[in-house]
Amino acid sequence: MNVKRKIIQIDEERCNGCGQCVPSCAEGAIQIVNGKARLISDQYCDGLGACLGECPQDALKIVEREAPEFDEEAVEQHLHTAARQNEKPSAPVHAGCPSAAMRSFDHAGRGRDSAQPAEGAGPAASELTNWPVQIRLVPPTAQFLKNADLLVAADCVPVAYPAFHKDFLQGRVVLLGCPKFDDAEAYIHKFAQIFKTANVKSVMVVVMEVPCCQGLPAMVKEGMDVAGKHIPIEKVVVSAEGEILKRVPLAA
Repeated sequence: MNVKRKIIQIDEERCNGCGQCVPSCAEGAIQIVNGKARLISDQYCDGLGACLGECPQDALKIVEREAPEFDEEAVEQHLHTAARQNEKPSAPVHAGCPSAAMRSFDHAGRGRDSAQPAEGAGPAASELTNWPVQIRLVPPTAQFLKNADLLVAADCVPVAYPAFHKDFLQGRVVLLGCPKFDDAEAYIHKFAQIFKTANVKSVMVVVMEVPCCQGLPAMVKEGMDVAGKHIPIEKVVVSAEGEILKRVPLAA
């Protein structure tokens, strides 16, 4: 059934096929076809416009027109099919963006202190278990999200806090983003989809002490509310000097 609603429109004259818009679409509605970005199905586009800020050619805009309603079930099936295809090494997740190719790493054999090297030893071992890590690049159906303990961190935290891998990342799947510069509504929508589909076990949200960071836990919580889930959440605040200022549970 067609309804009048907001939806993405792509100006093919302006589009140069760079593919930067593709990974920012969590629904997989945009693909590069014959050197141009294309909306592959109207029902996959939610009209929120998370892709808008990624286009260097200003080829994307939101319009209001007659289109099939956004179909969340069709999107989930589309992403599930894409995820199965992406298990093959030769298949990229998103055309035009090799950095979005999903990968998982197994660090299960390491001891609890693996991220802290002995004096005179080599560098600390990475505790990263998933790729990509940017919130906008991770599809809600990514296999590494299934039954995960989720770490959502403001992207300044790993720079400020020296023991990020050991104290926060170990045993968790990480998603990084900037609550100041990125799209809050797109974040909420992405978290809602993740909580609906991935059976996440727990969530830790780590932010900097600055005011602009404090919206990130609220976005995670709102996404959880939209999904109708009740999952334990802990908020951790880190100072610019790399100290933990507080740790507080948030109501699930």
